[in-house]
Amino acid sequence: MSVDELDRRLIELLRGDGRATFADLGQRVGLSASAVKRRVDRLVATGVIRGFGVVVDPDVDGRDTEAYVELFCRGTVAPGELTRILVEIPDVVEAWTVTGNADAIVRIRARDIASLEIALERVRLAPQVDSTRSAIVLSRLIERRDS
Repeated sequence: MSVDELDRRLIELLRGDGRATFADLGQRVGLSASAVKRRVDRLVATGVIRGFGVVVDPDVDGRDTEAYVELFCRGTVAPGELTRILVEIPDVVEAWTVTGNADAIVRIRARDIASLEIALERVRLAPQVDSTRSAIVLSRLIERRDS
């Protein structure tokens, strides 16, 4: 699907305020509300926009202990296999395969250090995981909601 500059502008506006009305968006990009709705519906139908949601302050939802964990695997492990392992651990909120020495990086958000340790131990118990290296987040400096 091709995305033009107007689509890109609408996406940026929706990233900034996912609750903006079609009329508000239309005023900002020079289209009618119905034209904006058609464009947004097309972007959703084609998978360009994958969904809308709520971003909750981690301090409020009680999951304010966060860590990034590098995974080092035994041999070659397919991304699908890592996904199968990690999706079973609720405190794993994001994971990526990466270049470099680590095979993957995992983001864990937990209620406290004890919960983080339990999640980390579940990751380490996977037979494909040889070792991990963790970094606990101390403070957020920049957080953009464009993912």
